[in-house]
Amino acid sequence: MATDATGSATDLRVLRRDDWDKWYDTLIRGFGGVPESAEERELWNSLTEIDRSLGVWDGDECVGTAGAFGFRLTVPGGASVPVAGVTMVSVAATHRRRGVLTSMMRRQLDDVRAWGEPLAVLTASEPAIYGRFGYASATFQLNAEIDTTRVRLTSLPAGADDVRVRYADPADVLDVCEAVYARLVPSRPGMLARQPGWERLGLLDPEGEREGASPLQCVLAERDGETVGYARYRVKPSWETAGPEGTVILEASAALDPAADAALWRFLIGIDLTSSLVVRGRPVDDAWRHWVSDMRRCKPWLRDSLYVRPVELGAALEARTYQAPVDVVFEVEDAFCPWNAGRWRLSGDAKGASCERTADAADVALSVRELGAAYLGGVSLASLGAAGRVREMRRGALAEASLGFGADVAPWLPHGF
Repeated sequence: MATDATGSATDLRVLRRDDWDKWYDTLIRGFGGVPESAEERELWNSLTEIDRSLGVWDGDECVGTAGAFGFRLTVPGGASVPVAGVTMVSVAATHRRRGVLTSMMRRQLDDVRAWGEPLAVLTASEPAIYGRFGYASATFQLNAEIDTTRVRLTSLPAGADDVRVRYADPADVLDVCEAVYARLVPSRPGMLARQPGWERLGLLDPEGEREGASPLQCVLAERDGETVGYARYRVKPSWETAGPEGTVILEASAALDPAADAALWRFLIGIDLTSSLVVRGRPVDDAWRHWVSDMRRCKPWLRDSLYVRPVELGAALEARTYQAPVDVVFEVEDAFCPWNAGRWRLSGDAKGASCERTADAADVALSVRELGAAYLGGVSLASLGAAGRVREMRRGALAEASLGFGADVAPWLPHGF
């Protein structure tokens, strides 16, 4: 039992299974109060990890919610690292500015540390909220609206014509699609290894959320009888005075090689009776950018995606590798998780790393947020230095660290949670 800023007593406790409905209703109300479909509600009920979820109660009323999924996240070097996927965070409008969110974040990060997970990650409904708790945007997603009447694919890789694209029922081919996804997970930082049950997320198809588009459709890319890629999409028909102007909405796509990827994109851009392809949440270095004839007609734009928070700094920095040798002492500021504050010597290369406390002079000074932003290789420490958020104490140290933290491919979160 605790007392909030108004003097009222609230109770922060681990969620009980019997309280899930009231807890979840509080979450839904916090995000506008529009009820989800029965299918969605059942899925999130089954995925919620009760013993990793928190609620704040004012008497019998739930006024705060927070959860943490147990995920495994690919980091630079290909290792799969246990992380806490922070989710379902809300505070009732009647209890804002009373310390409810801070109390949940404090308890949650203490729990994550106790669980032995070196990182916490989240997707932010409002980015300004989470910086004060040490989270920073580490990945970005590419979105586009491609004018398929003006844009063509050019210079496609060899072998694209050898790939067969065929229709399939999304549910019937779920297992083969998941096998393709699983093969790709180690290849890109930021990807989540899907735990049992999470494969259902990609099949959610409530009619009330289609906004005039078709039910979910799926095609497989096959070569010599083997599935080498898939795409899930919807089509939103539209008929104007001049003729059909339908829209293809890409929900998910994955391919094991460039030829399979190209075959899928050629199919999507060429669907009859459509004039645009809407692309959401793709990697910023997605290959299609190099095939389109006119990038301007694709109207690309970026959005922040996965936020990363080192919880056990030494373990987190040791869990990944570094694309160039690095031997740097960081002076780290971390007011919310003070066990991370102080000087750490990071020594590493492409084979591995060590990160230990040291009394040596600092080479680079920064907060835990900057380390979280740079952790997956999608944000350069040098760019943060140019913004004044990282200070170089030893000449050349920032360039060394920035090069080491980079990654060959852009980090990417394939789906939300």
